[in-house]
Amino acid sequence: MDDASALYIGLISGTSADGIDAVLAGFKRGVPQLHASYSHPWPEDLRKRMLALAQGEATLDLDAFGRLDVQIGHCFADAALQLLERSSTPATRVRAIGSHGQTLRHRPAGAYPFTLQLGDPSVIAERCGIDVVADFRRTDVAAGGQGAPLLPALHAMLLARPGHTRVVLNLGGIANITVLGVDGRVLGFDTGPANGLLDAWCLRQRGEPFDRDGAYAAAGRLDPNLLDTLLADPYFALPPPKSTGREYFHLDWLSAHAPLAALDPADVQATLLELTARSVALAIAQHAPDANEVLACGGGVHNTALMRRLSVLLAPRVLQGTSRYGIDPDFLEATAFAWLARQRLLGLPGNLPAVTGARGPRVLGAIYSAPTVRPA
Repeated sequence: MDDASALYIGLISGTSADGIDAVLAGFKRGVPQLHASYSHPWPEDLRKRMLALAQGEATLDLDAFGRLDVQIGHCFADAALQLLERSSTPATRVRAIGSHGQTLRHRPAGAYPFTLQLGDPSVIAERCGIDVVADFRRTDVAAGGQGAPLLPALHAMLLARPGHTRVVLNLGGIANITVLGVDGRVLGFDTGPANGLLDAWCLRQRGEPFDRDGAYAAAGRLDPNLLDTLLADPYFALPPPKSTGREYFHLDWLSAHAPLAALDPADVQATLLELTARSVALAIAQHAPDANEVLACGGGVHNTALMRRLSVLLAPRVLQGTSRYGIDPDFLEATAFAWLARQRLLGLPGNLPAVTGARGPRVLGAIYSAPTVRPA
């Protein structure tokens, strides 16, 4: 298949596990062009299990682990097949699927660092009849890197502006920033929690999976003592490269910092929102003091209370969504994994060592071949 005319699918379910984002993209001179997008819902019982596992609230034996890997793989295959059906695209037009999988653990430090994403790529390849590139993060970790974030290289391609310093802010379950420097340098790291803690507290207190428009947080009042205690966590003071996930920032982490029973639940939500906004603003002030623009993407862009607070803390920098530059903020991450799949097939690096801390550029991902005869 001629790569100039080939299409790629990108699949990801982030730390919020609020759905599997799927994109269909072509490439023009190496730059992704979005053709179609779709967000596939998780079965609610499966989503709850994954979140409980990611937050250390549940464990698995080996048999259950194997079954879960395959079950998640089937959900990713469903997302890809739905994307093809909705866009009236035959599988024969797709060169490869880049599947991030669902992260259950991310431990890039210690004597034996590792990162673990589930979603059996062989199941996806078999059901879709398309080659799959998956397991993107472990090569970077093996090379001494954090395995994350992997999006800054694409951010630089799409959003760098010569002569200006810009920050790309991704508000997923975890918040991360990419600093696109005036001199061409690129820096990126996870700043701390974003939607993950907000969603988890909202679900526990109100039975709702997320705080729509940040209304629950807006009904509460900031607790300064709780905020100071949370911001004193050592993670926020660590220098980059650094990355984190739900296995660190979860409700047990929150409750370990303060006696929450004595606080109004809405005040806790308001404080968690401030924690996200404040940790992002502090990271940008320290690592991108000359930035005049912050471009936001990820699910958090729909939390109007969070975006309003960020606008105040980041001023005089201008905060706006990546849609201002024609990039859908909901599907930038999935697009990145279509791009990473293409990088793998072309034998090109996918990481930026200055971002992840790896010993050098690495070609990321493993290829899982489709059946010779495509499934009917």
